[in-house]
Formats: sequence, C-alpha cells, structure tokens
Amino acid sequence: MADLFPRSGATKLGYSVDDVDAYFGKARHLYEQPGGAEALEAFDVRRASFGLKRGGYTTTAVDSALDRLEVAFSSRIRDRYVAEHGNDAWMQHLAERAQALYPRLRRPAGERFAKPGAMRSGYSAAEVDQLLDRLTAFFDQGKPLTADEVRAASFKRRASWGAYEERVVDAYLSRVVDILLGAA
Repeated sequence: MADLFPRSGATKLGYSVDDVDAYFGKARHLYEQPGGAEALEAFDVRRASFGLKRGGYTTTAVDSALDRLEVAFSSRIRDRYVAEHGNDAWMQHLAERAQALYPRLRRPAGERFAKPGAMRSGYSAAEVDQLLDRLTAFFDQGKPLTADEVRAASFKRRASWGAYEERVVDAYLSRVVDILLGAA
C-alpha cells in the first residue's frame, strides 16, 4: 500500500503510520456513508492525535490534511442542515452557538479564564486576550477572522499569575473554530 503522506525520515519522529492510516481510513469510510459526517464531526477531527515513531509521517503534512478533513466534515454537516431547514435556520443556529461564547468575551482582560494552579504555567493571558479581542471585533464589527487563524494561534507560556489554564482556553477556541467554519 502506498503511503498517504511523506515520511519524516528514518531518524526523525513523525506520526505513527499505522495510527494515521487507520484514522484516515475510518474518516474516509464515514464521509462516504449517508449520515457519516454527523458520526465524525469537525470537533472530533480536531481532537485526533497519533503516536510518534521514527520514520513516521511528517506531522505538518498530516496536520494540514486534518485541517482539510475538518473543513470537509463541517461543510457536509452545514450543507445537510441547510438542505433540511434552510440557510436562515443555519445562520440562526450559528448565532445561538455564538451567543454562548459572549459572556467570556465581556469579562475584563486578564479575567476571562481560570488561572492555572499554583506553581504551574499556562497560556499568556495577554496574548489570549488579544485573540479574544479580535473575536469580539469579528462578532460585533464584522472584522475578518478565520478558523485557520484561530487554529494557528500559539501563546507563550507564563507563570500562573499571568496565565490562563490551557485546557479551558483550548476548549473555548475549539468552539470558536466550529462557529467560524460554519460561517465560512
């Protein structure tokens, strides 16, 4: 069987070929089945993870393919929803989901997420707040912001007093990506 992705080289770490092949095989099967897009939602694609092995698939190639797969599943779900309920209903559905994000956006900078525990580090609160300010501008003023920009965001690590808990921020940004993909 031909490799799905380029290899990292015999001495470098890459994603496990077996793990990636199995995941993409399952995803292809679900995508081709009626109703399969709902069985593997964009959020599930975003949570995919693979073991690392020497000579595995290059991580950047697999991660790029996951981003495209996420968009494909998200588009399929949106298209089916629109076919059943109409575009206005889809936009209303997205607006309701976006409303759930607003309370955190309205909190003061530095207080939008929980702090990591004592003696632990987390994402720079100032950098996360900058991204959330861009999200607020997207919602309130229609300023551009894409799912790719949110996915690519990275934050410096800070001590607990200047940081947010990573898992909470990641979960929130995952919901943001879902909204942005749905609006695309």
